[in-house]
Amino acid sequence: MSKGREAAAGGGAAAVLLRYLREQNRPYSAQDAFGNLQREHGLGKAAVVKALEQLAQQGRVREKAYGKQKIYFADQEQLPAASDAELRGLDGEIATRSAQLQALQQSCRHMEAELKDLNSSMTTPEIAREIEALRKDCASCTEKLERIKSATNHVTPEEKEKVCREQQLYRREWRRRKRMATELLDAILEGYPKSKKQFFEEVGIETDEDHGVVLPATV
Repeated sequence: MSKGREAAAGGGAAAVLLRYLREQNRPYSAQDAFGNLQREHGLGKAAVVKALEQLAQQGRVREKAYGKQKIYFADQEQLPAASDAELRGLDGEIATRSAQLQALQQSCRHMEAELKDLNSSMTTPEIAREIEALRKDCASCTEKLERIKSATNHVTPEEKEKVCREQQLYRREWRRRKRMATELLDAILEGYPKSKKQFFEEVGIETDEDHGVVLPATV
């Protein structure tokens, strides 16, 4: 390509970029500007970088460096001043956009809450498996109940009452005998020179506690 054609191409890129930055009126890096304009205008990245640097050197756009990256934006002093009517229109548009943003944020919160509920809920296959498992449990319980009902060895109320009376009798007797044995042993231990444990070992006495035996509860 000749120097004349390169200059023309560079001038075309600069014009496109200058118009774009003024219309958008927001900062762009060279990469962002290239990505936004390459398809419509066929600009190469090198041409975009060079054109932006030239525009900045000429003072037609502003350049700011953030670390290794540079951003470019329209010089506000070169833009036409907005009239009062335009400012009021912009204020109205800002209010409208703010209301739309608020509504969208509220909608997003509702959808996020709904998504959270859905994620914590069981899926259709999981529910189907749970239902099947419950049906099997119900069938098993029903079968056990039928076996119990059909059994011939049911305990009659009279038999149950008899067992309860006997159990209470045996509990009272257990308590009485244990109390008598305890009183007798305490009397012997008053004159015994050794400890209670040694006495029990010598005589061969085994207590309920030694075997983890406790008095049964009343039926």
